[in-house]
Amino acid sequence: MSKIATISEQVCFGGVQGFYSHESKACNGTMRFGVYAPPQAKDGPVPVLTWLAGLTCTEETFVIKAGAQRMAAELGLMLITPDTSPRGQGISGEDEDWDFGTGAGFYLDATQEPWANAYNMETYVTKELQVVIAENFAADLSRQGVFGHSMGGHGALTLHLKYPEIYKSASAFAPICAPMSCPWGKKAFSNYLGDDLTKWVKHDASELVRSSPSDAKLLIDQGLADNFLERELHPHLLEKAADESGQKLNLRRQKGYDHSYYFIQTLMEDHLRHHAKELA
Repeated sequence: MSKIATISEQVCFGGVQGFYSHESKACNGTMRFGVYAPPQAKDGPVPVLTWLAGLTCTEETFVIKAGAQRMAAELGLMLITPDTSPRGQGISGEDEDWDFGTGAGFYLDATQEPWANAYNMETYVTKELQVVIAENFAADLSRQGVFGHSMGGHGALTLHLKYPEIYKSASAFAPICAPMSCPWGKKAFSNYLGDDLTKWVKHDASELVRSSPSDAKLLIDQGLADNFLERELHPHLLEKAADESGQKLNLRRQKGYDHSYYFIQTLMEDHLRHHAKELA
């Protein structure tokens, strides 16, 4: 059985919000994650929804800022919040920039040294953490969804499209929709994956939607006052790819909203209800 250490647990809306750690082979060290177990989990396994956070965030960011537990308790959804990268690897340059290295794992498996030894967030989230959750919590892993914000929105879309057998539903807030076409994505992909663009394509939501659309309906909310919209996010490219492939997509452009968790709080209930319906 996968051993976990309990960092803290608090009662929250009749369920339990906990933070835990365990040793990760994929990420070469100790990884931390959060779990909100709704009150329904006391009576048996419940559907699971994994949140992938954005650049600079940790396993705590969503839990503290998103205001999701009340509705998760009502709907009977377990919320999983992994960290955004390995930490403390001692790699040169790991902590130099806020948009690469620590806190910026991009939910892929690095193929370039020195990153490949630890920066394997795709394997961590889709395989290793799956086992940890299955063995330690009342989780119905046959009913899983994934959602996220910014870099984590990129991760939610790409991991759903690559692993639809795991993640039956997906949604995102202000996702990086076409990382091959933006500075954040180019910086991360060139360092983690090298110069081979055929590797990049496998981690670009717009390219995946075009080549491998899923059966699910994707829900995306994008604030029109988001200061990263024009330079980094490119939802129009995902929309174009979905039109070409027939991917079901509900892309909602929200006037006045920015890139912050105030935006996420505002529409969190919509996203949780979207997943609850898809996973019912």
